[in-house]
Amino acid sequence: MRKLLITGISGGQGRLVARRLCSRWQVTGVDRSPWPSPPPGVTVHTLDLRKKRFENVLRTERPDAVVHFGFVRHFRSDPALRHEVNVEGTKRLLEHCVAWGVKQLLVLSSSYVYGALPNNPRYMDEDHPLNASRTFPEIRDLGEVEGLASTFLWRYPEIATVILRPVNVLGPYVKSAIRRYLRLGVQPTVTGFNPMMQFIHEEDLAKAVELALENRLRGIYNVAGAGAVPLKTAIAATRGRPLPVPGPLARLMVEPLFQLGLYEFPSSALDFLKFPCTVSDRRFRTSTGFEPEHTLGDTFASIA
Repeated sequence: MRKLLITGISGGQGRLVARRLCSRWQVTGVDRSPWPSPPPGVTVHTLDLRKKRFENVLRTERPDAVVHFGFVRHFRSDPALRHEVNVEGTKRLLEHCVAWGVKQLLVLSSSYVYGALPNNPRYMDEDHPLNASRTFPEIRDLGEVEGLASTFLWRYPEIATVILRPVNVLGPYVKSAIRRYLRLGVQPTVTGFNPMMQFIHEEDLAKAVELALENRLRGIYNVAGAGAVPLKTAIAATRGRPLPVPGPLARLMVEPLFQLGLYEFPSSALDFLKFPCTVSDRRFRTSTGFEPEHTLGDTFASIA
């Protein structure tokens, strides 16, 4: 069996991918948090990517492929720690992949890197500029990670490196930002705005990861689920209640609440409640034959 190493394996998406692949791959995972009862055949090391022990895992296991989920994505986390783990951790991972003969690397990014802007086209492809750092500094480190991975992709052509940019991920296990927003009960919205949004079920994203590995993809690919709906339709489908707030007042209200720890999202995230950030996944579907198995109704029901 080929060997697979998953960073961030104890998170919801890491566990789903490990369970999906452990019958065909010899799976090893690393995470700063433990996974108390992994499936048979899955080995988990509780450690930090930035530590020497992580390189020892690669030296010992010699994985054929690495799936990189090991990011800090929560907006309430310390910015310095988030940057250190996400950027410095990724840099060290890339160095270790070269040193220990990894043949495939998959990095999970996000469609958020495109940014939510009023002049965005209806569906952005992978060549569209990454504008998130202009208006959303809290995910600037994700753009830096993409820069590292993109450079690595071209510098080491012998390693099949793929960057996946999924749309909003929903499901019972993955604790994504959009899931936390839709489970607030009452969702602040910006008066006069109702942008189109895309969603993908966590199990469909796990399937996409599997297909990317099976097809030895190389390059950058958007990954989307079954269609797009207006934000308020998503709120209604998950049994929420929109609370329209005028734009200037929303920013004045949200930022102090975020700083006090009473609200989970910074004011810069409000642009994603105003402007579209929808993507075309034609390249991924054409390259892999991917079709989501879950409808939008299934996806919303998974958290309702």
